[in-house]
Parts: sequence; C-alpha cells; structure tokens
Amino acid sequence: MSAARLPKYTVPSLTVETGAKVAEILQQRLDALNDLQLTLKHIHWNVVGPHFIAVHEMIDPQVDAVREMVDTIAERIATLGVAPQGTPGAIVANRTWDDYSLGRASTIAHLGALDTVYQGVISDHRAAATATEDLDDVTNDILIGHLQELELFHWFVRAHLESAGGSLSTTDADGESESAKLAEKDARGTA
Repeated sequence: MSAARLPKYTVPSLTVETGAKVAEILQQRLDALNDLQLTLKHIHWNVVGPHFIAVHEMIDPQVDAVREMVDTIAERIATLGVAPQGTPGAIVANRTWDDYSLGRASTIAHLGALDTVYQGVISDHRAAATATEDLDDVTNDILIGHLQELELFHWFVRAHLESAGGSLSTTDADGESESAKLAEKDARGTA
C-alpha cells in the first residue's frame, strides 16, 4: 500500500499495517462488486426474448443486494482508516477482468455470460475471505456473508442453464462470450 493510502489509525486490536492490508483486499472486492452491480443492471435493461420478464425481475433483487454489499465493504474500508475508492475511473484502473461484452441479447445468452461473471466474482471473493481469515475476523465474516448471497444468486442463474440430468450448458466455456454461445446453442437443442 502506498504511503498516501496508509491509514493514520485503524480499528482497535489491529496494527495500522494490518488495517491497510485488509483495506487493500477489500478495495479489490469493492471494485469487483461495483462492476457487478453495473453489469447486472446492464443485463436487466438488455435481456430480450422468451423468459424476459422472469430474468428481468430476477436481476433487480440481485442488483439491490450487491449494492448493499458495496456499501458494507466501503464502510468497512473507511472504518479501517482508509478512504474507499468508488469512482468509475478507480474501477476501470484496478480491474483485472474484461468489460462485459453483451449488449441486447437473449435471456439465455445473458445468463450464460453471467454464469462466467459470477464464477469470477465468487472465486475472487472466496480468495479474499481466505486472505483475511487470520487478519481480521470482522472483515472475514462480512466476506463470508456475501459469499452466501453471491452463491445463491449464481444458483438462480445456473438453474436456467442446467439440464434435468444436472449438466450445465456452460461447463466447457472459456470466457463470458463462449458461455453465452454455448447456452444459446443448448437452448436451441443443437448442443
């Protein structure tokens, strides 16, 4: 962490250095969740075709829940004595993932792509929970609570992509675009 971001104080029982390290981990999650809420709203606006209303309405509660996660993480960063960075420029500068590429597309294509998005967010969130396990119980608890909700939302998405036999149409996909294509192909019955 740069000297400019090193806090002058942190929560009782943590060193300033530990508080800064935890805040840095949380900043990465803040960037990812801010991006996720925007992506979810983008999907909400751009789904078309069969099951439009079901997917359109399924997404809004996810947006609201992720916005709550964003607020919780930003407030935890501030509590640790560091200024949370929530600007669009910070998200773009700090992200390690590609921008969501689908515009107006079928519900199944968006859900296929969203499967990949959730896989990345959840994997990185779990890594952050592991990284904070021995550093800060409060932060770790926050991240674990978020994981429960994120995994539930992922299940909602995957339920649209799963066959009666339990196979996912996106299993062998390499990235969001390929996930969208495989989901559409499976929905047409040409898998």
